[in-house]
Amino acid sequence: MSIPTISVESLADQIAAGSMVVDVREQEEWEQARILGATLIPLGEVVARFDEIDSDDPVYVMCRSGVRSAEACEYLRGRGIDAVNVAGGILAWVDAEFEVERGAG
Repeated sequence: MSIPTISVESLADQIAAGSMVVDVREQEEWEQARILGATLIPLGEVVARFDEIDSDDPVYVMCRSGVRSAEACEYLRGRGIDAVNVAGGILAWVDAEFEVERGAG
């Protein structure tokens, strides 16, 4: 299955337009740095928490570097959700010097 991807620069525009971002990293990783407004659903919980993901609009899925998020996208796309993988994940987001939140949230 081909998984569409988006750059962090394009993702910033989608976030400004109100798009949903799902972060599939673990809680400890999420507390180190995350995109403002992102929803944490660790990869191991995606199946159980599937109903929390908006299926009407594209959903942008990220992790640390793009590997786990690609797995989540494959699962979501197989269930009819327009899931798009964020290339480079949070590492690329931070490298591009976009704003992040830190700590428990």
